[in-house]
Amino acid sequence: MAATLEITQADPVAAMMDSAVPGVIRGLGRAGATIPQAGATEAEVLTELRTLAAKNRVLTPMIGLGYSDTLTPSVIQRNVLENPSWYTAYTPYQPEISQGRLEALLNFQTMVADLAGLPTANASLLDEATAVVEAMLVARRAVKSSAPVFIVDSDALPQTKAVLAVRAEAVGIELVELDLAGGEELPEQVFGGFIQYPGASGNVWDPRGAIDALHAAGGQAVVAADPLALTLLASPGSMGADVVVGSTQRFGVPLGFGGPHAGYMVVRQGLERQLPGRLVGVSKDADGHLAYRLALQTREQHIRREKATSNICTAQVLLAVMAGMYAVYHGPHGLRAIAEEVATKTAWLRDQLSAGGAEVLTGSFFDTLRVRVPGRSADVVTAAHRLGVQLLQVDADTVGISVGEATTRGDLDAVAAAFGGSPDGSGGPPAEASAAVGHLPEALRRDVDYLTHPVFSTHHSETAMMRYLKRLADSDYALDRGMIPLGSCTMKLNAATAMAAITWPEFGRIHPFAPVGDVGGYLEMIDQLTEWLADLTGYDEVSLQPNAGSQGELAGLLAIRGYHHSRGDAGRDVCLIPSSAHGTNAASAVLAGMRVVVVACDEMGNVDLADLRAKIDAHAEQVAALMITYPSTHGVYEHDVLEVTAAVHEAGGQVYIDGANLNALLGHARFGDLGGDVSHLNLHKTFAIPHGGGGPGVGPVAAKTHLAPFLPSHPYAQGVEASGSAGPVAAAPYGSAGILPISWAYVRMLGLEGLTEATDAAVLGANYLAARLGEHFPILYTGEHGRVAHECIVDLRPLKAATGITVDDVAKRLIDYGFHAPTMSFPVAGTFMVEPTESEDQSELDRFVAAMAAIKAEAERVAAGEWPADDNPLVNAPHTAAAIAAEWSHPYSREIAVFPAGVGAAKYWPPVRRIDQAHGDRNLVCSCPPIEAFSS
Repeated sequence: MAATLEITQADPVAAMMDSAVPGVIRGLGRAGATIPQAGATEAEVLTELRTLAAKNRVLTPMIGLGYSDTLTPSVIQRNVLENPSWYTAYTPYQPEISQGRLEALLNFQTMVADLAGLPTANASLLDEATAVVEAMLVARRAVKSSAPVFIVDSDALPQTKAVLAVRAEAVGIELVELDLAGGEELPEQVFGGFIQYPGASGNVWDPRGAIDALHAAGGQAVVAADPLALTLLASPGSMGADVVVGSTQRFGVPLGFGGPHAGYMVVRQGLERQLPGRLVGVSKDADGHLAYRLALQTREQHIRREKATSNICTAQVLLAVMAGMYAVYHGPHGLRAIAEEVATKTAWLRDQLSAGGAEVLTGSFFDTLRVRVPGRSADVVTAAHRLGVQLLQVDADTVGISVGEATTRGDLDAVAAAFGGSPDGSGGPPAEASAAVGHLPEALRRDVDYLTHPVFSTHHSETAMMRYLKRLADSDYALDRGMIPLGSCTMKLNAATAMAAITWPEFGRIHPFAPVGDVGGYLEMIDQLTEWLADLTGYDEVSLQPNAGSQGELAGLLAIRGYHHSRGDAGRDVCLIPSSAHGTNAASAVLAGMRVVVVACDEMGNVDLADLRAKIDAHAEQVAALMITYPSTHGVYEHDVLEVTAAVHEAGGQVYIDGANLNALLGHARFGDLGGDVSHLNLHKTFAIPHGGGGPGVGPVAAKTHLAPFLPSHPYAQGVEASGSAGPVAAAPYGSAGILPISWAYVRMLGLEGLTEATDAAVLGANYLAARLGEHFPILYTGEHGRVAHECIVDLRPLKAATGITVDDVAKRLIDYGFHAPTMSFPVAGTFMVEPTESEDQSELDRFVAAMAAIKAEAERVAAGEWPADDNPLVNAPHTAAAIAAEWSHPYSREIAVFPAGVGAAKYWPPVRRIDQAHGDRNLVCSCPPIEAFSS
């Protein structure tokens, strides 16, 4: 630490922070009203979490509505969910060092594409409800007509209907709900429609007629399908669906009070380039070997901004990996056996209830029944609850029952008893597979093979599965190997103690719509966490519902929109966004029904006050909001921030402060005291939830009192709805609640003092790197005292001009030195944005500086003619073990290639050489390639 302070020429740390953080905001509204000043020990935190967990009742959840009780194979729980090689990895933007997770995601894409019966899937989406929204937007783009109407199946999941209503209203789409199974006719001016298969009621019906009607009307057909049911039922693709979406939660992913769970989307041929989110494709490396990479519009929000077709920039990668590996482990026959067992148990329960005199309303079904008990539904649900089972009270006369993989014979007996019946003594459901499909319509029984790729028939023993997961993890670079210095992404330690509770059944096996009396521990933890977050940010209300930062952005902008509309200011639809902003800002604004107006930045990277005022004057009564990031995306604390926010308020607008860089502010200032009206917070960044290879994320939205009524709500929320009444933006009431214990533990272990010290350490580390790297490369932006915030932008353009070596070459060469590259070419093309985080010690920072200095020296050798411009260690990087074992004809040695200065025994070996990105886009392959592709 002393050496660090010497380099940054500031001693002590407080003096350095005083010179970095502008005086106009220091001391504004310090937090501390609700947060413990001092942190707790790891043992104390685990004890407190055990106390909270004990307040949740772990009963058998048979509520259904898109959530099913599942069994996570222990080999997947231990080797994926609890393995830092998987959960600390970052989004695979550097594909050469991400081959393991990319292969796992390709498995996921192949799995859902096979089951859905369509060719191209993404990997992945946030949940089923938002996946349906994305599919609706795909349909509207695909038909290229002005038709305003989107049809919604009356038997759709209620939370999906609620999310659709919120999102459609913002972009001018008219929803029309129809009983599609009952044959209701379509209205005119339809661009698409959405069918639930099976329905929320459990009804299994043939949707071909509805699909044909949508096509005849010129629209696109979207089907939300249960992937386990699709092992028995005809695929939506085979029936003409254009887009198939859903959730893969029941493929071994814990309920977790609603998430995180991986949604999916699969599209017909011709819609590949309309897919939102991430798409894993197959290309080749410099030696012609097969290699995986992200394809097409993976980061379109940063490229297209307000013209982006989606604001989705994250996924549920860790959960998609789990779901895909569940299919790999069980294989097609294992999955079908699980589905047959579920269907057989459901059929047996139907027979028991019917024999007892109950009226079973569901004729054809997979796993869900609706049962009519006039005037007795509440009594039945209460009786089942006493026997340890949670059922769904549909209305005063109807009970819903959903059978899952984990449902036992004892659970079925309890349900039968709750209805007043008794087991028939037959010994339980029959074992014959024929009983599983006998009640399904003949025309809907699946007769097409699926999951035929060898990966789904190879790893069925625990030994084989463990070794497969280990091989893939060894191909990757994650935080358990070394620093990932990504600016704007905050790849910090995910403490093992904070991670411990997420696999406890008291947190993992809780249905998101469980009765309020069964979720007391969750609600207490959520209340505490929201209070802490409000205190830390200077806001009054917090909603934890948004399950990604992009969704938090959208929720905040929808709150601003709702506020203006409530005051009769519907004409306020202009969102001012600085040119340096995160690309999702502009995309979210468009999806919230706003028009984007870009505000210039000055040469120091700050918002140009003169241009801001000019834009405000130009749009006068139309200004709805300003979106800014603080500290800025350029990595500096803007000293004019109070003038910026005041100018927007004077014009009648609201201020949205993007919380992406909150980790540079905690303990020193608060968004709400800088003039912010609303912000989203990235718990997966500032509050230590792992990125997991690109997700899960949590993006809570925090707001001042006047915007609180317009924050998200949910029809099934158990808590008092203090957070708003605007409708939901996610499928579950509290979003990805299953991972909230991580952020709760992070705050509790650090306390306000520790959180402040973490900010100090992050800013100190960034200034240390800026000083050291500044000896070799220009540092683009600094604040008024020459300081940066938590990250710095290193300009590599002069290096390219002098030597021909590009930012890509440096990024790939860093792999040979044992590093993940920093963020490339954002927010400035040809640069690195470097963020060390508070988790990295000085020795790791010094190792990075040494690597960058050595790479510069290598580039200078190229410029001096020592190595040819087209054959040197940088343009050929990264180097694999296979490459140096082969015949060697390069003008530099094998040692320089793979053991450059400072690289020792802990050498990371990339599995492939540099990947041809353009080839992959020209020859789009987005499912597991045949085994012959590897041998060739």
